[in-house]
Amino acid sequence: MRTSAESAAEDPGASSAFLRLSFAVHGLSAAALLLAPERWPAAVAAVGLNHAAIAYGSLWPRSRLLGPNMARLPGLPPAHVALTFDDGPDPDVTPAVLDILDRHGAKASFFCIGRKVEEHPEVAALAAARGHTVENHSYSHPNSFAFRATAGLATEIQKAQEAIERATGSRPAYFRAPVGIRNPWLASCLARAGLGLVSWTRRGFDTVTRDAGVVASRLGRGLRGGDILLLHDGGSARDARGRPVVLAALPRVLDALAALSLRGVAIPRPGRSA
Repeated sequence: MRTSAESAAEDPGASSAFLRLSFAVHGLSAAALLLAPERWPAAVAAVGLNHAAIAYGSLWPRSRLLGPNMARLPGLPPAHVALTFDDGPDPDVTPAVLDILDRHGAKASFFCIGRKVEEHPEVAALAAARGHTVENHSYSHPNSFAFRATAGLATEIQKAQEAIERATGSRPAYFRAPVGIRNPWLASCLARAGLGLVSWTRRGFDTVTRDAGVVASRLGRGLRGGDILLLHDGGSARDARGRPVVLAALPRVLDALAALSLRGVAIPRPGRSA
């Protein structure tokens, strides 16, 4: 089975059927206004409903309305669960996360911010050297990411690609949008960069929750093979003792995986198995 990255690289000009339909709706509505002005309420309603659907596709991280989006692992044995970490690398937290993963024999994908990789290239390189994958989470993680036009999106993506490749020697295959929010132009930008979009199956909200038990419970509730779990090695909340919550939650998650005979893996790169 092809991965999202392979599909993206295969057809850089591809757009989703939904986006093609959206363009058609706008074109037909404009034609209706010109040819039958008295039907303007129907034309305006059609455009309004289409915009509502686009907003849903943009704001719901797991939506596929705007293009391919991996929310579960494709084509892997059912005993595999992907561990992913966002917003690093962090010079203090990331190495500790790597140590925990090593002790449990698990691998992970780190969706890194390009500017942080430039600041701490040795940390990104360490993750790659230990057999994990380092992926693209934009260059600066701007709050305005989903409001940018094609040029702005492409700049964020490309600068992060270059920073990560310099640090690790490997070019990312996957991208995760900041906060999971995107716009209709992102799919074509990712296709041109040969990147597949990855969201998640479940997340722990470890950037805002200070209780590691609650974070682990959210990730473990209904856990099954093929899930993609989201934690953060950058910006993790701190518990009452000031310790990053992710460092206490991760061992519990890994123990839960082991109890279910599940294996924590990185998202496989195209052409490679887990």
